[in-house]
Amino acid sequence: MEHVRWLSQPTLRNPVVVAAFTGWNDAGDAASGGVRQLIEEWQAVPLAEIDPEEFTDFASIRPHVRLSTNLTRSIVWPTVGMWYASTPGTDVILVLGPEPAMRWRTFSEQVIGVAQHFKASMVMTLGALLADVPHSRAVQLIGTANEQLMIDRFELQRSRYEGPTGIVGVLHDSCAKVDLPSASLWAAVPAYASQVPSPKATMALLERLGTIIGTTMPTARLASQVHDYEVRVNAIVAEDSDLGGYVRRLESMSDAGIEDFSLEDDDDLDDEEDDDIVGGELDADLPEHVDAGALMDEVERFLRDQGK
Repeated sequence: MEHVRWLSQPTLRNPVVVAAFTGWNDAGDAASGGVRQLIEEWQAVPLAEIDPEEFTDFASIRPHVRLSTNLTRSIVWPTVGMWYASTPGTDVILVLGPEPAMRWRTFSEQVIGVAQHFKASMVMTLGALLADVPHSRAVQLIGTANEQLMIDRFELQRSRYEGPTGIVGVLHDSCAKVDLPSASLWAAVPAYASQVPSPKATMALLERLGTIIGTTMPTARLASQVHDYEVRVNAIVAEDSDLGGYVRRLESMSDAGIEDFSLEDDDDLDDEEDDDIVGGELDADLPEHVDAGALMDEVERFLRDQGK
């Protein structure tokens, strides 16, 4: 953990590590928004920082200049931070920051090192991808796990995916190599609303996360934001008759149990290309008519195309 700067040394009991990264894995800010929500609502305490110097392309993710009250200048670096919190169900370590641009294996070693230092029980990652799904219906979730016990317990599936990946994929691979249980949850965000932050997707991720790690999630504030989100997206849809027809088709297909889960790549979403899914299983909370295999076939086809 040579690149970890400790900010505190608490006593934690087999914590769960929950991580999200902005950028490629974070359509609609749904994943990063979820971890940020937990940091704020749980009043999480700073634990550590990973020095960005070795892992960040500062030309792509630039540091910011800040001025103090006496106009003294300081640089705020784009750092992956860690926080900790104790909940009624479990202790939690929260990891949030930009996806690193280089040395992913070394970066993953830093995260795994912190997890092992506190004898973490599992690592959970959150992500979000762009998909042909309507904003007005329940959020579709996709998950993955690397250990059979977790797969059986939470009705997940082992990954069948082959193709391009991101830091989440590398992190889970690192977990598997040290026999650290890990799982990942992904929310599908409407491609036509890619630049609108989605509290609806964030809320779905957190609710499912809570069932896995065994603690109640603080989603009251998100619930109040979901209505405003739908109103905002409804206004966008209403301005374009073609888009309105497209959304109505998606709604009809969703209501009829017909999935058209083709993903869209959107370079305008802060370089958030559609996700690096580590695995492929549909969350068990989805309606019974949803075909998990069909969804993942579409996801895998898209990602293979991106690799070309």
